[in-house]
Amino acid sequence: MAFDYEYSPSRDRGSCSTIIVGKDASATGYVLVAHNEDDYDCVIQVHKVPRIRHKPGETIRFADAKGVIPQVEETYAYQWSDFRCEGGISFADCFVNEWGVAVVSNACRPSRIGEEKPEDMGIGYGLRRLVAERARSAREAVEIAGALIEEFGYTSGRSYQFCDKNEAWVFQIPTGRRYVAKRIPDDHVYMIPNNYTIHEVDFADAEHKNCYFSKDLVEYAMKNGWYQPAVPGDYSDFDFARAYQDGPDKVHNLIRARQTWPMLLGERPEEWRPFSRKAPRKYTVAELRRLLSSHFEGTEDDYNNGYERNPHIDRDPCPLCNAMTAESSVIEFAEEPAMPCIWRAAPKPCISPYVPWYLGAKRAPKGYQWLPVTVSQDTHFAPGEEELHIDVSKAFWAFRVLQYFTEFDYKGTHETIRKSADELEAAWDAEQPAFREKCRS
Repeated sequence: MAFDYEYSPSRDRGSCSTIIVGKDASATGYVLVAHNEDDYDCVIQVHKVPRIRHKPGETIRFADAKGVIPQVEETYAYQWSDFRCEGGISFADCFVNEWGVAVVSNACRPSRIGEEKPEDMGIGYGLRRLVAERARSAREAVEIAGALIEEFGYTSGRSYQFCDKNEAWVFQIPTGRRYVAKRIPDDHVYMIPNNYTIHEVDFADAEHKNCYFSKDLVEYAMKNGWYQPAVPGDYSDFDFARAYQDGPDKVHNLIRARQTWPMLLGERPEEWRPFSRKAPRKYTVAELRRLLSSHFEGTEDDYNNGYERNPHIDRDPCPLCNAMTAESSVIEFAEEPAMPCIWRAAPKPCISPYVPWYLGAKRAPKGYQWLPVTVSQDTHFAPGEEELHIDVSKAFWAFRVLQYFTEFDYKGTHETIRKSADELEAAWDAEQPAFREKCRS
């Protein structure tokens, strides 16, 4: 299936895009993660959460699911992008923990649902946080997430990306107790908008070198009539994405795949939802920052007419930087545990600078955090109404107000703003080698 579609302004909306570069395809020699988190009506604060020791017998429960989950003896420290909105949001927050394990995700809807209904499952939002609190590597993140899903069941359809400096894993889940995970080859680049992308499953990989999967992944699909092997007992033709996604790709996902892959590869793949492709070159942090800022300028999916039309209005064809983008980040891993740099821009990366955040920082800068960590955790699904009102003393709102200045004249304002942001980023880029050397000494 090629990337063909018909554009319709009334199509269903989409959100979130992730690009991952294997360590051998990265100019840094380590894995790179680029992610746009797209959600309406959110405000974002950033926390540095410390290690916490827990009492014997302690449990934890999250407000969006039924599971009562035993707590571990000690949870690890992490940086946390806390997305807050009226009624709470289960599937937006991003994490990077003290071991350099990153957690980002993409919706995969519509996901097929069998007899296991979302309302009966025991874990949703909690999965990402528990992985951040417990995993010392991307591989261990897969194992932790798989065990939690098998025990408690998951409430949605989603793709998680668990990454560290050396390995990147894609972990895809339909509603219920099934999952499949696949490692991105070190010399490959990966891109996902919002659909399942794992196709072939290596059921012979008993040592889990490159693949993990639920024992009844195929049987459950067959039981529900989603898959039947061409030859009874031979599952070599099993395709997870085709079996577990309900219905065709949404138009906005096809558009993003259609335009992002050529920017990465110089050509357009023809296969149906490619998982990853061998990289034709090494990618840089700066290149990924610009990719995440793209509105597909100069392509057949550029509906901006030379920026006569604001690319952030709802009728846009959902490029990487779109009406819903609330935070953009590029995670630059490093050898030392404290040295990964998370380059963050909010809300729109095309008109906001990517600010460098080091994982070893002890606290969030003034203005980026307005509630204590424990209060934010307790109120994640019930934020105060005052948090959602404009307050330019908070960094997120300051950048949001800057965006508002572009709403009615993007063409006349964005170049000036972008020039200033580029100058800031160039200065910060130039400072990094000396800063990192100073931190190491």
